[in-house]
Amino acid sequence: MKEIRLKQEERFSIKLTHQIDQGEFRRIDVYFSLPKEMSINKNTLPEIDYFNAGVRTRSAYFTQGLHLPLLHSRFASRMKHSAYEYRNHLNLFAYQYVTALDTDTKDALKINDSDKLQDFYNAAQEIANHSIVILGKTRAHAPKDPKLAAIFENVDNYLSWYTEQSLLGMLAKKPRVSEFSEDRLALLRLCKNENLYRQEKAYNSQASLDDPNRIANKMRLLRRLIEYGVIFKTETLALGNITRKVVTGVATALIMSVVLVLIIKTQGAFSTLTSLMVFILAIIYGVREVFKDDFKNILWQWIRKGKPKWAKTLIDPTSKTELAKQKIWLDYIKAGNLPVKTRQLLAKRNMQNKQSSEILHSRIETKVVRQGFQPGYDTLEETIDFSLLPFARYLERGSGKLYEQNEASSNKEKIKTTSIERRYQINVVIALDQGRYTEQFERYKITLNRSGIIAIEKAGKAAIEDKPESGRYSKLRTLLHFKKDR
Repeated sequence: MKEIRLKQEERFSIKLTHQIDQGEFRRIDVYFSLPKEMSINKNTLPEIDYFNAGVRTRSAYFTQGLHLPLLHSRFASRMKHSAYEYRNHLNLFAYQYVTALDTDTKDALKINDSDKLQDFYNAAQEIANHSIVILGKTRAHAPKDPKLAAIFENVDNYLSWYTEQSLLGMLAKKPRVSEFSEDRLALLRLCKNENLYRQEKAYNSQASLDDPNRIANKMRLLRRLIEYGVIFKTETLALGNITRKVVTGVATALIMSVVLVLIIKTQGAFSTLTSLMVFILAIIYGVREVFKDDFKNILWQWIRKGKPKWAKTLIDPTSKTELAKQKIWLDYIKAGNLPVKTRQLLAKRNMQNKQSSEILHSRIETKVVRQGFQPGYDTLEETIDFSLLPFARYLERGSGKLYEQNEASSNKEKIKTTSIERRYQINVVIALDQGRYTEQFERYKITLNRSGIIAIEKAGKAAIEDKPESGRYSKLRTLLHFKKDR
């Protein structure tokens, strides 16, 4: 599936990323096949609880290349050094750079420590080189206007610090091998140069530099300033509140009508108030209380069946323009209600994995406006994080032991004991633009235990958490190619 990507984000979360053009409509369906043995259903984990705790979306402007129009003098002169536009475009560039750097460093860390770390250091050196080139080009176009210079210094300060932290973090997580001491020292020199650069520019006070907590909090503040105006503001509205009130009123009216009819008939049968009449009236009111909520829930589910539960509006935080509207579904559905192609994909599972399961279905429909984007941008990127942490508390801890004869021991009668862990497999089917001519379907297998996600595999193909080869880091490399000024 070329238009949407699924990756592991954190220990217990998966991330879907896709781009939507101006004026485009996009529908994404995600089907979680949860084994019955996990005991997850609408009673133990209601949809609204999972939506609030396990689903996070984030949207921002997107461009394929390094799109900071202010790097071109023609754009700077045309906009007459507007501080408002300068801040917006600079923040967009910084956000794209940080996102690309995060993606590449995570991919580099997935490289196995085999082959004497050669692949890892090649990848790390490539990331470092691309980062330095991008930062150098940005600094070459630093503005002279004092108002714009203050905005630039904040962004430059954070990008320099974050680049240094990313490179140091990669090196800290890999073992030190004497054979690659020169490669390691080269990367450390680049980090040192960035540190000296910030000192020469006097970006941070000595008090901040001497206190790790203080400098980290300052950088966190700069990060929030960069993301403001980039990540869209989201307004979420729960749908059906008015309908629920109407359903409650109608259900109560219908139940009371039946109750009144029974009361009238009871009074007709008993001319005087007797103990039997009181007893019968008590039974009538008791039955009403028993069936009132059940009847209301049945009526509510019948009316709301197949309808979205939430609506979202994506708003540009700077211009306050509505850029997109979304409708969101989240329901447990029966296996018989699955689309034909989804059932076909799940049917291709190995025989031992074809166990009964609960199906949790999420759908997001997005309609992007045709006008209102900031100049130079015509695409937004949306990231959907599905946390599997709410599922984790239903998983059993590793239990049991595996016994085998220890052939390596000199004592042939010695038995080797190994503790085993309980693992679960969740099948996820992602449907893009289902029901349209261009629809696409993909299936993934997620293996997890109480400690986190162990592996994510694309059905019938190699694991998507693969081991990247050196020289294939497209994010930062793509940023090196400037788009033409629009």
